[in-house]
Amino acid sequence: MPLLLFFFFFFLFSSPSLIHCLNQEGLYLQRVKLSLDDPDLFLANWNERDDTPCLWSGISCDSVTRSVNSVDLSNANLAGSFPTHLCRLKNLSFLSLYNNAINSSLSVDISTCQNLQHLDLGQNLFVGPIPPTLADIPTLQHLDLTGNNFSGAIPASFGRFRQLEVLSLLGNLLDGTIPPVLGNISTLKQLNLSYNPFTPSQIPPEFGNLTSLEILWMTECNLIGEIPSSLGKLSNLIDLDLAVNNLNGPIPESITDLSSVVQIELYNNSLSGELPKGFAKLKALRRFDVSMNHLQGLIPTELCELPLESLNLYENRFTGILPKSISKSPNLYELRLFNNLLTGDLPSDLGKNSPLQWIDISENKFYGKIPVSLCENGVLEELLMIYNSFSGTIPGQLVECRSLTRVRLRNNQLSGEVPAGFWGLPNLSLLELARNSFTGGISGMISTAANLSVLLVSKNQFDGVIPDEIGLLSNLVEFSGSDNSFTGPLPKTIVNLTQLGRLDLHNNKLSGELPVGIRSWKKLNELNLADNEITGDIPAEFGSLEVLNYLDLSGNLLSGKIPMELQNLKLNQFNFSDNQLTGELPPLYAKQSFKDSFLGNPGLCGQLAGLCSSEKESKHKNSLWLHRTIFLLAGLVLVTGLLLFFLKYRNYKKVKKGTDKSKWTLTSFHKLGFSEYEILDCLDEDNVIGSGASGKVYKAVLSNGEAVAVKKLWGFSKKVNESGDAEKGEIPDDGFEAEVETLGKIRHKNIVRLWCCCTSKDCKLLVYEYMPNGSLGDLLHGSKGGLLDWPMRYKIAVDAAEGLSYLHHDCVPAIVHRDVKSNNILLDGEFGAKVADFGVAKVVDALEKGPKSMSVIAGSCGYIAPEYAYTLRVNEKSDIYSFGVVILELVTGRLPLDTDFGEKDLVKWVCSTLDKKDQVDLVIDPKLDSCYKEEICKVLNLGLLCTSPLPINRPSMRRVVKFLQELSSESRPMTAKKDGKLSPYYYEDISDQGSVV
Repeated sequence: MPLLLFFFFFFLFSSPSLIHCLNQEGLYLQRVKLSLDDPDLFLANWNERDDTPCLWSGISCDSVTRSVNSVDLSNANLAGSFPTHLCRLKNLSFLSLYNNAINSSLSVDISTCQNLQHLDLGQNLFVGPIPPTLADIPTLQHLDLTGNNFSGAIPASFGRFRQLEVLSLLGNLLDGTIPPVLGNISTLKQLNLSYNPFTPSQIPPEFGNLTSLEILWMTECNLIGEIPSSLGKLSNLIDLDLAVNNLNGPIPESITDLSSVVQIELYNNSLSGELPKGFAKLKALRRFDVSMNHLQGLIPTELCELPLESLNLYENRFTGILPKSISKSPNLYELRLFNNLLTGDLPSDLGKNSPLQWIDISENKFYGKIPVSLCENGVLEELLMIYNSFSGTIPGQLVECRSLTRVRLRNNQLSGEVPAGFWGLPNLSLLELARNSFTGGISGMISTAANLSVLLVSKNQFDGVIPDEIGLLSNLVEFSGSDNSFTGPLPKTIVNLTQLGRLDLHNNKLSGELPVGIRSWKKLNELNLADNEITGDIPAEFGSLEVLNYLDLSGNLLSGKIPMELQNLKLNQFNFSDNQLTGELPPLYAKQSFKDSFLGNPGLCGQLAGLCSSEKESKHKNSLWLHRTIFLLAGLVLVTGLLLFFLKYRNYKKVKKGTDKSKWTLTSFHKLGFSEYEILDCLDEDNVIGSGASGKVYKAVLSNGEAVAVKKLWGFSKKVNESGDAEKGEIPDDGFEAEVETLGKIRHKNIVRLWCCCTSKDCKLLVYEYMPNGSLGDLLHGSKGGLLDWPMRYKIAVDAAEGLSYLHHDCVPAIVHRDVKSNNILLDGEFGAKVADFGVAKVVDALEKGPKSMSVIAGSCGYIAPEYAYTLRVNEKSDIYSFGVVILELVTGRLPLDTDFGEKDLVKWVCSTLDKKDQVDLVIDPKLDSCYKEEICKVLNLGLLCTSPLPINRPSMRRVVKFLQELSSESRPMTAKKDGKLSPYYYEDISDQGSVV
């Protein structure tokens, strides 16, 4: 026995594998490793043969006790549930799982991490409520839950935190009101609640008690009411950001007591009144943004005397002059004042003392000369001054401003010649000089403007030939030079502009023949050379321009035949009138509907009468035609009169029969100033404004001048056949009365009212508040203002019978329509995707969440954001996901759900295909033209960005629209940083507002 013990102890102490044993904390971490998916092998060196985990990736230990005190697994691409075993590390004070894919709820057991000081779980996929037990961690100082899918309310227990300095809940799905108890956390230095769909609520006045607070960030939190004056007590506040809410009333004068404040962001609210007095006290203020409100009055001189870096007052009602003291700021890099009522001269030395980068003073009443010192520091990038009354010439000093990228001087009173070097600024992408009185020509130095993509010089007094050097602008997408006095032929080099999408030079004095090589304009969509003196034949090459849909060559001296190759085009509009063309028309265009496009060409013959007749024959035929027309018109009037009499009589009989009180039942939901009989009298075919799967819609103008929309439903009899189905052509009730009753009770500012419902045995009428339609086409191609003229709100009309909604959402008006037969949702009649049914209750529920909470309500069928599955809520980020799915449908040519995807939906199929094979051709619809592959890939990337699993990573709809509008232009990053803080301020978006082509 002693011998056996000897060998046992000898083996025990001589075996290396048994001498080194992993300690208990290492064993806990091994369990953590086993619970996580680690595709990048971040945890590969977590070796169980080590005696301690202190040298493992992401692990730090106390230098004396060798106990684990820090676990930093950020950016490790880990997935799985929250590893609760970490809380068994008794001395753990720092824990970060930032930017991973942890997709579980956060257990209430997190409170067992009793020594935690720093907890960062940001940018993951956490779901469910925030555990109230977090407040039971007595040492917690830093809590960051940014960019997850936490839902529910902020726990009231958070008011019990003892040492918390940083609380960041940015970009989740939190609802409920903002709890006033947060004002009890006296140690708090940073409070970030931005981008959450809270129930509309006021800023708690108790926040004025947070005297240690340095950052208060509550962007897009659905805030309402006035800014409490108690916030003026926050003497340590550096950053106040309350942007993109529904705050109203005046800016409290107490805000000027924020003696430490560096940045104030109040843009995109409904604030009114004048700016408060006392800005001179804000010695530290550098960035001030109150744009997109209803503010008025003068710009305070004391505000402009501060050493500001950024001043944004655009889209308000400010009057008076821009104080000259603004030009003395040594830090000013951004000045945006567009869309106000400002007047007077700009300070003559503006830019002399400041590193100006962006200046936009468009849509005001400024006059005088452009200051010569705007680019004195050589960093000016954007000069936007459209729709003012500036006069004089372009300062020669701007020729040296090589940093300029965008210049917009449209609609002013500028004159003189444009300095030669100004045409050729090397970084210029947009040059807009339209609607001024400029003279001279386009300089050959334009060849050095290698980045120029848009050149707009129409409605001036430019003359001379268009220089050959213009053919060197390989990035030029649009060239508009109409209504000038350009002479000579088009330069032969112009066919080198392979990116050209629009060329408009109508109403000039151009001559000569069209250049050879037009077939290189593969992306040309619009060509207008009307009203010039161009000679020669129409090139047959036009027939190869597949995307050309607008062609105007009228009012020239073109001769010869119209090429048969033009029949290859799909032109929406074309005009060859008033030339010297001869021969017969191509068969495709030999139709009466195209006749006006060929008038004024005496030698042009074809099947259309009157195009090539002699003068005598023409007179005879005209006389004969006149007599015949008179005879036919007389007969037509007689027949029409009899027909109308018959129809009116029949309708009168029907109305008389239908208006019997015993035949009709009126159910009103509001106090009415009309009767059902007046409604019935308006049901005339001339008043039809729309037709859907379940009925027609009439616009009825009543005797009191009020307009209503009347939906007359197709046969709604409840008769069924023997099999129990509705008879052919008739629709069963299917809960119609209940739905109508729900609609009638709704009182919501964003839903048009259902005035009443009129029913008879075989007819049902729904009478709505009348609302004119808006459409995406109006948005993109409308009158002055376009996108920016639409208000940042929406209004919805819900139709109980058909699911019809009119939507104005996030500056993107569109029509959302569900057809009950095909169960399809149609956006503006262009995009489609199968979805599940949606009802009034869900629409109202979404509307109650806030002003940007809904565009499409859908079921769980691949058309909807992943967070909907566990939150059952939709918000703006959900809408962006849905729109991204539509984009992917268009690019791939596939439905959201397809048997080819297996268990995946469209989004997962695209992502996995690109991840595994990295071949974009496998996901792009083969029917799409490969010559646009670059643009298609950009749209594909946009769709993937919109369908990001993290809601905070999805762009705003404003940004999506802008990207689609400027697809051909080089775009800059979507977000910017101010002093290291991610800002909700999108420079590209706001730089374009007020600067509409």
